[in-house]
Amino acid sequence: MSAVESKLAELGLTLPEVVPPLAAYQPAVQSGVYVYTSGQLPMVDGKLAATGKVGAEVTPEAAKELAATCALNALAAVKSIAGDLDRVARVVKVVGFVASAPDFTAQPAVVNGASELLGAVLGDKGVHARSAVGVAVLPLDSPVEVEIQVELTEA
Repeated sequence: MSAVESKLAELGLTLPEVVPPLAAYQPAVQSGVYVYTSGQLPMVDGKLAATGKVGAEVTPEAAKELAATCALNALAAVKSIAGDLDRVARVVKVVGFVASAPDFTAQPAVVNGASELLGAVLGDKGVHARSAVGVAVLPLDSPVEVEIQVELTEA
């Protein structure tokens, strides 16, 4: 078991299977030393964990947990390319999309769920640049979607 997966276990988390694509794309691709994930939804055991708009049907606290699930799914996609999460040199960028009720403005607090999970799992390697964007709707009526870019060490 890799050091990163040991840390996940210490946190009571398990790396899930890669979520199969919902359309014509790959869960992650590599270009040089970088791995880019597609947007990851909060899928758990093949099902969307929640639906609706944050600030309406979904509380900000629940959405923050869903963002962490998205980040965990993104790590699974990275592992599918890298082979071992210990190859992650650093998380470069996180982009979080939050399906928001019209008056909801706390998108950064929601996306903190993903950022905090990456920091807890990867330590200093999990510190990243980030965007948190409010949107009208996401695929399958998901409340959140997260994509990440990571830099790998040489194999």
